[in-house]
Amino acid sequence: MAVSPEMGTAGTGGASPLIVTSLSPPCHLLVTSLSPSSITMDLLTAVGCAAAVLLVTTTVALLGVAHHLGLLYQLFHKVEPKSPRHGGELVADVLKAHGVRFVFTLAGGHISPILVAAEKVGIRVVDTRHEATAVFAADAVSRLSGRIGVAAVTAGPGVTNAVTAIKNAQMAESPLLLIGGAAASLQKGRGALQDIDQLSLFRTLCKACVSVPTVRQIVPTLRRAIATAQSGTPGPVFVELPIDVLYPFHVVEKEVGGPKNTRGLRGKLVQWYLQNYVRNLFAGAWESQDFTPLPVKVPLGTEDEVQRCAELVSRATKPLVLVGSQAMLPPTPAEELRDALEALGIPCYLGGAARGLLPPDSPLLLRHNRRDALRDADLVLLAGSVCDFRLSYGRLFARGAAIVAVNRDGVQLLRNADVFWKPRLAVRGDAASFVVGLARKLRGFSCPKEWLQGLREAEQRKERANREKAATPTAQHLNPMDLLYRMDALLPPDSLLVADGGDFVGTAAYIVRPRRPLSWLDPGAFGTLGVGGGFALGAKLCRPEAEVWIIYGDGSLGYSLMEFDTFVRHKTPVIALVGNDACWSQIAREQVAMLGSNVACGLEFVDYHAAAEALGGKGFVLGRQDGERLDALLRSAQDQCRRGRPVLINALIGKTDFRQGSISV
Repeated sequence: MAVSPEMGTAGTGGASPLIVTSLSPPCHLLVTSLSPSSITMDLLTAVGCAAAVLLVTTTVALLGVAHHLGLLYQLFHKVEPKSPRHGGELVADVLKAHGVRFVFTLAGGHISPILVAAEKVGIRVVDTRHEATAVFAADAVSRLSGRIGVAAVTAGPGVTNAVTAIKNAQMAESPLLLIGGAAASLQKGRGALQDIDQLSLFRTLCKACVSVPTVRQIVPTLRRAIATAQSGTPGPVFVELPIDVLYPFHVVEKEVGGPKNTRGLRGKLVQWYLQNYVRNLFAGAWESQDFTPLPVKVPLGTEDEVQRCAELVSRATKPLVLVGSQAMLPPTPAEELRDALEALGIPCYLGGAARGLLPPDSPLLLRHNRRDALRDADLVLLAGSVCDFRLSYGRLFARGAAIVAVNRDGVQLLRNADVFWKPRLAVRGDAASFVVGLARKLRGFSCPKEWLQGLREAEQRKERANREKAATPTAQHLNPMDLLYRMDALLPPDSLLVADGGDFVGTAAYIVRPRRPLSWLDPGAFGTLGVGGGFALGAKLCRPEAEVWIIYGDGSLGYSLMEFDTFVRHKTPVIALVGNDACWSQIAREQVAMLGSNVACGLEFVDYHAAAEALGGKGFVLGRQDGERLDALLRSAQDQCRRGRPVLINALIGKTDFRQGSISV
């Protein structure tokens, strides 16, 4: 390394230290001679900078800790230790502001404040015999009322018992709020009673899962959750409310706040932490908040998409409309959708909750021969219908047919597309408003009469064949088809039907005719058994004037027979018609034919009517000997229901080949 003459040489007396600085270009080294005083100043400056950085870092860290502990929030918001109020009151106030009329539950200590507060503000608390029933009832309310359905269940087993019903709501696209109790946040993972990781359990089942950490966050969390449930593609949400955000200050302080007198530094620190934790829970809890509902966001098709669909329909000679459950969602009223379908004049198949949208005598309504109609149609409008197993994954459409799919959910919209089918037009938006817009665009459109007439003639031929099967006696007991035809003939205009079963319900779907929009409730795509008790409970509460029938299989009845106690206690009289063939017939039909065994499919001709009587209801048993007076017995059941008693009709039925070849997987 070259050294500049100005640098001096080593060993020179009084030479100062060297500081070498790299410079470029040109590259050379500059060595500057510094005095001891300048070095001291530099060291002091460096130490000062380091101290300043340390101070800032420490301050930021302390502020972060203070924020985490709620100390900063407590500086500006009051804590009211003597207030008797509790978080359950805030929950009730939010629900009341959102028009909630019912909370379905099975009582538990974790959620008691919610139930007590809900009752005080005029919300009817309806307790069931199983948490799944509570969720099914809330599901029915959301479908029928257009408002959020609410169920509240206690921590741990109460929450896990609701899982199947929540999954069913997710697949049925029902907006639903499930409130779950939980252990105190501070005690989670420490062996508290019924403490499990509930959020992880529901993350794949719900649109949102959240735990509320403080009392002040109850209101905004619930408002966001309810809006989320109803927006876009509706579905369930789960809000966990730990026990320490629901009970009053003095109760929480006693349970969580730690001992009053402690010794030693460690004990005092723990005591301070616990007491601060409780104070932070309640800081700002009772300050004024906004309870009003947040806006619900519904995706809509564009004018251009409606116009493109109108052009496709106007060129079609054999158009067909398939209306799915999603078309019954708010904000479009069912009556407005019905008027639009009638204005279009295109033949329709109605599925799921859309059954009953058109009156039973509508010339547009088709119930039979759907496979043949889809094979012949040159345009199919899927208004909320999905190409899943119910449409053979899209394999039923004719080659070259124009398929227009409208659905709020992007995944469902294109389910199995480019595998078995391909849409000519795919619209991510609300199906009902799209159909209404289409009808406006196509004023004056007339569906070809020959197409509709041919479908009607095929419909009538199938109906005559079914009537002939119904008139043929079975080897033993009653013919289930004849029983269902007789029931259908006696249904009043305000009847509401709940479907819960396999083979018997599958037969009823072709025979029993819902009388008006939103008068048919079935599980939906998940095919869940056990919905009957909860659906009927929610339906009767929503429509007390309606005659509510549950069409049960004898297998599915076992899930909710005990809810007859609920019907009696809550004065919600319904009629349950049980097709009792002592078998899980939908499974046995395939299993025996394909695998040669009836294992696990056989039941007994149990006296289910006697069980209903024991629970406070009225029971009837019907067999072949009652054939001539069958109508009179069904009318007696209706009369008992009108008098306020829930009724169970135990109908002993035989076997038919009506649904031969249908599959259950």
